[in-house]
Amino acid sequence: MTSSAGKQQRRNKAFEETHAELIEAAVRLVADKGVEALSMAALAREVGINRTTVYYHFDSREMLIEEVKAWSAGMLADAFKPDKPPQARMDHIYRFVLENPELLKMWINDCLAAGDIRTLYPNWDELVSGIRSHFQGTEFEESVDAEVFCVNLLLNAFIGPLVFLQSVCPEADIATVVDRFKTESARMLQSLSLL
Repeated sequence: MTSSAGKQQRRNKAFEETHAELIEAAVRLVADKGVEALSMAALAREVGINRTTVYYHFDSREMLIEEVKAWSAGMLADAFKPDKPPQARMDHIYRFVLENPELLKMWINDCLAAGDIRTLYPNWDELVSGIRSHFQGTEFEESVDAEVFCVNLLLNAFIGPLVFLQSVCPEADIATVVDRFKTESARMLQSLSLL
């Protein structure tokens, strides 16, 4: 490796590390104070760098918000990796939802706006296909609408725990809500032979 190639590789690594640190800090700001509190200046203060550096990584506040949304979508999609057992998947989703309500509000707002679900939930096609395959050859094959079924699954998983914690049982701690939702979700999924 030449000297200039080594410098470029270190520079790229430093850029990537700073970029990841900025996204994580932006996620914290949104989680703590809501998306309205996210600005280039607030992010620079949070990380302790100048705004010019922030603009070097993100052209605009809108681009920064898109990166935060992409990070959130990635975290939610992480739960559906095939190597994770179902209980771990549920735990991941419910915990993420309950610990990041402001991020979920962004996701919900985007869901309510026109646009392709695949940008918000990259595993959409996989999920729908899996549900179709599951009911194929059963008595429910003709009656189950896989897309509507999947919308219900996502809404129950992403909104249900927040509604429960904020409106039904506000005195509960996150661990209790996660356990209750995992238990009930497992029961429902088992009744449909999905678990």
